[in-house]
Amino acid sequence: MICEFCGFWLCDQFRITFTPTIQHCSMATIIGLCLRAKLKECLPLHYKVDIRVSPGSHADEHSVNKQLNDKERVVAALENPNLRQLVDECISSSEM
Repeated sequence: MICEFCGFWLCDQFRITFTPTIQHCSMATIIGLCLRAKLKECLPLHYKVDIRVSPGSHADEHSVNKQLNDKERVVAALENPNLRQLVDECISSSEM
């Protein structure tokens, strides 16, 4: 996976674009959830984060981007205890 910071739009908004290793990566939404959770943990609450897969890098790009940037879907995903545990383990790793 390649992750790239694309810069600030305004003082409190920015976009993260990442490239999954393969076009059919089943972990793309998990990776995006981990990025969102880590940023939420590190940034002030008023920051707006836009997380996307790189254009053309995933077979289901539109769906993945929609899931990663829909507040209700993100909240619902993180309410799932198994997903929450996976995300927590991922963001607690010293590699991130």
